[in-house]
Amino acid sequence: MTPAHDPEHAPAGILLHLAGPLQSWGTHSAFNERDTARFPTRSGIIGLLAASLGRRRGEPVDDLARLSLTTRTDRPGVLLRDLHTVGGGLPAKGTVTTAEGKKRPPAKGTLFSHRTYLADAVFTAALTGSDTLLRECAEALRHPVWPPYLGRRSCPPEGPLLIGLLQDPFHHLIRLPLACTSGPQRQPTGTSPQLPGEQVDFHSDAPLHRLPVPPADTTADQLLDGSTPVGEVTDDPLDLSPRRRTYRARPVYRRTVHLPDTPRGGLGADYLAALHTYLNSTTSELQGGAA
Repeated sequence: MTPAHDPEHAPAGILLHLAGPLQSWGTHSAFNERDTARFPTRSGIIGLLAASLGRRRGEPVDDLARLSLTTRTDRPGVLLRDLHTVGGGLPAKGTVTTAEGKKRPPAKGTLFSHRTYLADAVFTAALTGSDTLLRECAEALRHPVWPPYLGRRSCPPEGPLLIGLLQDPFHHLIRLPLACTSGPQRQPTGTSPQLPGEQVDFHSDAPLHRLPVPPADTTADQLLDGSTPVGEVTDDPLDLSPRRRTYRARPVYRRTVHLPDTPRGGLGADYLAALHTYLNSTTSELQGGAA
């Protein structure tokens, strides 16, 4: 059953607009192969918050790791695979160190690295958890100590990053304008092609069956309603120290939702105008404005 919308008693949450020319959310990158997930990872978002708060890589992130992350895919983007070279043209002492701790000779000093990115993707994310910590993070996102980035330093966000700190964040996650233009509509497997509106994917580290979706989209099928994990991803950080990075696996919940009443806000200035209109219409529920 979909819960009733009760903003006065609903917990608060941070809403983020994650957009940029490139994003990269690695889940099992190793050595010369750097991958990306098709949606923002917990480790990437926690790293973004830690940078904004001014935490150094060796500092604990236990409190941030207790926040829950749910993302909405406004625009899935496309995968780009880039070739990088490292260490070429350097004397032996400047080449990349081998696993045995030795240096490569100049003739073998150039290494190739393949890195995958998401191009032109946009996500809206909701972070929930401790009210005090959320307020601290929201303030840090307005005035970050170090620049936040979308998975890698080469992937800066385009603004605004912080939408706001709002009551009942999942209510707004369903209704905030989509950062996309009108175009061909995607239909989930097994649904009628006559369904109007947008089909939008949600990913979370928690079950999604209580997402406040429109009544027409509710389903009792646990394989479709987001109550059952669709897999695991190793992106829950235990230690972000450069030499001791460790992560644990956590379940991934996914749900495709039919959103007939959620407007498409367009791109660039059009989206910012649609976002501004939406936030103004919910002023009484806002705890902190967009950055």
